[in-house]
This record gives sequence, structure tokens and C-alpha cells, in this order.
Amino acid sequence: MFTGIIEQLGTVQSLTRGPAGARLTIGADLVLSDLTVGASIAVNGVCLTAIDISDTTFAADLSPETLDRTNLGVLQSNSLVNLESPLATGDRLSGHFVQGHVDGTGEITRLDDAGDENWLLEVRVPKDLGRYLVFKGSIAINGISLTLSAVEDDLVSVAIIPHTYENTALHTQRPGTTVNIECDMLVKHLEKLLQNMTLDPTSNLTIEDLKSQGF
Repeated sequence: MFTGIIEQLGTVQSLTRGPAGARLTIGADLVLSDLTVGASIAVNGVCLTAIDISDTTFAADLSPETLDRTNLGVLQSNSLVNLESPLATGDRLSGHFVQGHVDGTGEITRLDDAGDENWLLEVRVPKDLGRYLVFKGSIAINGISLTLSAVEDDLVSVAIIPHTYENTALHTQRPGTTVNIECDMLVKHLEKLLQNMTLDPTSNLTIEDLKSQGF
């Protein structure tokens, strides 16, 4: 589990493809301080398992599913990627709950200077994800926890503050760039609950029950 608060930027050292999957090697420092073989780490919002850890790098194997569903397969040497270590028990939740399970990829359509070093980011997202995206709701874009400032058809917009722009890989992105999208997991769970209520007319679940669970 992650929060969408990027810990540091990593640099892609290599992406070596095999018959089906691939191995990604990334240069880093801060996240390596307590990273162990077999531990999880988020790379551009994708939960990966760390292997082959050195003083300056770590590697992770990418499955065919990961290559198909995320932007990791198009990374090139020296590309900057967003890195985040898993949430530890007792840590502050500064962003929102991010699983590292990417729902699909979107495409940056605009990244405009909004003045005072702020930026406006607009992304075209898959149409089937639209039902999970709401005004002022949460979204993870390349692993960054962001708040939706506008949702219109398959276009979503978010405001980017100077700190986020400078301390994530966003400052290297351009229109046309593919980004990883993860919708708010709470919205997906709520959808499942409501579907169950519809399918089971005998269900005793009420709106008050949902409220008590934080929905």
C-alpha cells in the first residue's frame, strides 16, 4: 500500500526484454536505505518487487500484464521515474490510499503554465474509468496523488503546485506522454457494494451502513 507522495526520482539504467516479460533496473539512493530483496516499491505508481539491490540501483521483473497495462515498457535509459516506498504502520497518510495496481494508461493532452510556477495538467483517460472519477476526487497519475479539478467526458484536469512539479517526473513530461492511471480504490469498492445491493434485493445493507464505513 502506498500514499501517492513521491519519495524521490529514480533514473532508468536499463530495460531488458525477455521472451515475454522484462527486467527494469533503476538508479536511486534514498529509497535504497531500507529496501530489501522481495520488498515492494512503487515505480511510476506500479507496485513492483525489488531484486538485485546494490548501493546505487535496484532491479524489478516486469510481467507481460505489467508491460501491457502500464507505461513501464516504453521507458528508456535515463528516463526519470517516480519512486515511493510502501506505507508503514503508523505513518501519516498525506495523500490517499494507492495500491500500485494500475487501472490503465492515459495520455497527457496539456501541461500549461498557470502562473506563479503552478501548472495545469490535462489527461485523456480510458472511457471505462470515467465512472470512478469525480470532481475533487482522488486520482494517482504516475503514482502521484492528485485531486481532480475538472472531469469532462474522457478528459480530466488537475492543478500541479510548484513542489509537485519540481520533485516528480512531471517536469520532464510533454503532451503525448503516456501516464499510468489508478483510480481511488474506495470508489471501486463502493461500486461493488452497490452492485451487490442491486443483485440481491434481500440485502440489509443501507445508506447509513455505507456512511458508517466512511463512504
